[in-house]
Amino acid sequence: MNILGIESSCDECAAAVVEDGTWVLSNVVATQIPFHAIYKGVVPEIASRKHTEWIYGVVEEALLQAGLEPAGLDGVAVTAHPGLLGSLLVGLSFAKAFAWARNIPLIAVDHMLAHLYASQLSESKAAPVVPAEYPFLGLLVSGGHSIICRVDDFDGVTVLGTTIDDAVGEAFDKVSNHYGFGYPGGAAIDKLAQTGDPLAFNFPLPKLYKGEHRYDLSYSGLKTAVINQLEQFRRKPASEVRPGDIAASFQKTAVDILLRSLFRAVEDTGLRTIVGGGGVAANSYLRRLLGEGQGLRCIFPPLKLCGDNGAMIAGLGYRYLIRGERSPLTVRASARVKAFKRSYP
Repeated sequence: MNILGIESSCDECAAAVVEDGTWVLSNVVATQIPFHAIYKGVVPEIASRKHTEWIYGVVEEALLQAGLEPAGLDGVAVTAHPGLLGSLLVGLSFAKAFAWARNIPLIAVDHMLAHLYASQLSESKAAPVVPAEYPFLGLLVSGGHSIICRVDDFDGVTVLGTTIDDAVGEAFDKVSNHYGFGYPGGAAIDKLAQTGDPLAFNFPLPKLYKGEHRYDLSYSGLKTAVINQLEQFRRKPASEVRPGDIAASFQKTAVDILLRSLFRAVEDTGLRTIVGGGGVAANSYLRRLLGEGQGLRCIFPPLKLCGDNGAMIAGLGYRYLIRGERSPLTVRASARVKAFKRSYP
């Protein structure tokens, strides 16, 4: 069964074809980074306009690379939430028209659940991926979300902890923007941090202990410390500090915040398998530390599937389709999912 997946939740215009929820036949991603880099962040109006210009060609290229005509598709899956509303509407509208014109099922899916599913995809039948057995812990980290969850099925997710303010990816972008490290911030800081001393600055960790916040995350304090209070946390002479030291110390603290809450969840649930997803899941320091975790099985998607892509949408859509679920053509896009962010206390 071949499913077309369409992803347009932010600034990547993506489409892919996946066979039987596992085998990636094509995966096309048209990045908008050059159009947003001059603004040092995603401009929603530009993003939606570029999706409108590109989506037909991206879908056409995905079908071409998969060696399929539209008649060879059994359904079309598309991101419906969360994301930038204007961008979501472009992909969702295209998918509705595509499904209606060809009389095939439409499946609207959750973007973050799709990131969680990405680790189950494989590009080669000669080297199939062995998916994690349920239940496991999910770590979903991106520019818009930071989520620690218990996963009992492909759509059976219980959010244990999430950000009370900024997402980890947003903090990477803001710090990188302030110091001119580059855009996108996550990749720029990851690269620069390899040249620096992660102990050059002793940045603070947030204190979240009230009520149900044992697994929650916060990045506004770290962002403020790095941008506005740098000298307060310096541990070496100012003359010896290099940009790489700032990047490495910030990255270490940002990942430590994640892992502190994640390891609390491991301890409390007894679950020893962790599945990562989202753009920040490509961070080399995070991958290395989790890979060194004794007694833990840590599974990450390939780097090309950590960012937004259509393959994860198609794969997840297949699971709904074989369960007999379809989405009506009246399905709506939604910018937010309430459970993915919390207030404090």
